[in-house]
Amino acid sequence: MRFSDFKPVNLDDRDLFWGHYRQYPQVHSDNTFANMVCWNHYANYRFIEVDGSIVLSSTINDVTSFRMPIGPRNPDLIGDVIDLAAREGGDTPLWILDPANEAWIRELYPDLPLHASRDFFDYIYRTEDLADLAGKGYATIRRQINRFEREYAYTVEEITEENIDEVWEFLVIWCEWRDCNSESILASEKEAIFFAVNHFFAIGLEGRIVRIGGTIGAVSIVGRVNADMAVVHFEKALPETYPGIYKVITTETAAGLRKRYRYINRECDMGVSGLRESKTRYHPAYMVEVYHATRDDLEAHCR
Repeated sequence: MRFSDFKPVNLDDRDLFWGHYRQYPQVHSDNTFANMVCWNHYANYRFIEVDGSIVLSSTINDVTSFRMPIGPRNPDLIGDVIDLAAREGGDTPLWILDPANEAWIRELYPDLPLHASRDFFDYIYRTEDLADLAGKGYATIRRQINRFEREYAYTVEEITEENIDEVWEFLVIWCEWRDCNSESILASEKEAIFFAVNHFFAIGLEGRIVRIGGTIGAVSIVGRVNADMAVVHFEKALPETYPGIYKVITTETAAGLRKRYRYINRECDMGVSGLRESKTRYHPAYMVEVYHATRDDLEAHCR
C-alpha cells in the first residue's frame, strides 16, 4: 500500500461512502462523508479501497495520519496500514475512531500502546433528552428557554430549497458578527459551513431554522451517522441579539429528529474549555472515545 495511491474525497464519492457505511456503520462524526467533504480544504481527506475495505487519511499542516480500515476484519490489511502509517505519517500517524476497532487492534497488537485523545471524543446524547429536557439536570436550560419564549414569538422550519438562500445570507451575518476571518480555525469553519450550504442537498444534509418575526436567528445543519444516530455538524445563532436562542435551536433540532434517530452526536469539544462545559451541561449518554498510536510505537510493530 502506497500513500500515492490514495485519492481525494469529493462529492462524486457520496454514493460509494453511503453504500459502504450502510454495510459498516460508523459512530464518530469525523468519518462521515459530510464532514470529510465540508472540511476537505482543511484536513485534505483521502482514501483507498482495498479488499472490500476503505482506508482513510487526513493531512493537516502537511502532517498526515491514517485510520483503521473500514470493512471486513483483515489482519493483513491492519499490518499494511501500520507499516504505511509508520512510513508516511507524522508523530501520531494512526488514529482509532470507534470502540470495535479499538478492541480489535488491542487484540491483534496487545503490546501496542494506545493513547486516549480526550479532546476528540464525540459527545452522544439521547434524542429524547435534548428534545424534552426533562428532570432536574436540565432545569437551568428550561428556564432560559422559557424566558426566550416569553420575550420572542418564534417559529421553527426545516431547511428547504425555498429558504436555503436565506440560510446563506444569515451565515454571512453570523460570520460578520463572529469575525470569522480573525482566526484561522474560524476561517476554516466559515469555508466548511458555506460549502455545506452551497452543496446542501447533494451532500444529503438537513437542518432547522428558528425565526423571530420572520428573521432567521439560528440554524442547525444535520447529517446522518448511522441508522440510529444523527450528527449536528453546525449550529449557529445570534445570542447577543436573541439571548437563549442557542438553547432553542438545540432542543428544536432534537424534536425534529426524535422520530428517526435515537441518538444525536454533537461532535467533540477540541479541548476548548467553554465548549466542554457547554456540551457537558446537556448530560451526554456516552462518549465515542478516540485513540492514537505514536510513530515510535508503530515502528516497533512494523513487519
